Amino acid sequence: MSEPVVIETDASPDAAIILLHGLGADGHDFEPIVSEMRLPAEARWRFVFPHAPHQPVTINGGMSMPSWYDILGLDRNSQVDEAGIRASVAFLRGLIAEQQAAGVARERIVVAGFSQGGAVALFSTLTDASPVAGVLALSTYLPLSDTVAREHASHGDVLPILMVHGEYDPVLPLALASQSRDAIEAMGYTVQWQTYPMPHSVCAEEIVLMRQWLLERLPI
Repeated sequence: MSEPVVIETDASPDAAIILLHGLGADGHDFEPIVSEMRLPAEARWRFVFPHAPHQPVTINGGMSMPSWYDILGLDRNSQVDEAGIRASVAFLRGLIAEQQAAGVARERIVVAGFSQGGAVALFSTLTDASPVAGVLALSTYLPLSDTVAREHASHGDVLPILMVHGEYDPVLPLALASQSRDAIEAMGYTVQWQTYPMPHSVCAEEIVLMRQWLLERLPI
């Protein structure tokens, strides 16, 4: 797997944001967001944008593309590639461990993801015994919610979660995201929820919200 895209706002970062891209994209997809956030000069943050491996995706006719796991279908009764999700979760946790080894405290690490990347981010953070500073879930959903409900860690009071979704998302309907939010809250977590009149994308208002949320989680 290719080395992640890394952008640092300071020569000595004391915090890290690991953001997983969506299906068919790569680690460069969210590079522009760093400058768009217009962070304070005092922010000593490292942004890590990993690349998903290329693999066949069933719903796209078996075409090979960057994907964190196979997607067999989009309806509630579709089979889920649990092995693929768990493999990406293991990869993500390895990235977290790398940041810790580089001197970033775990409580200064935020895990984020868009769409398919957000699904991996949610599954990983909700089932990890050691919480991170927070999870940022963009235009995404929680896969295998019944499994997560059985395996989730008991730190709902110390894992901030922000879920943002488009009201006109044609790829992952708003109802799917709200069902995921309800399932996460039923496990004892508090979810900050925000929607915008947008499709399956990121809007300017959302970036402002992300900036504010990140500064609260990773005070400078």
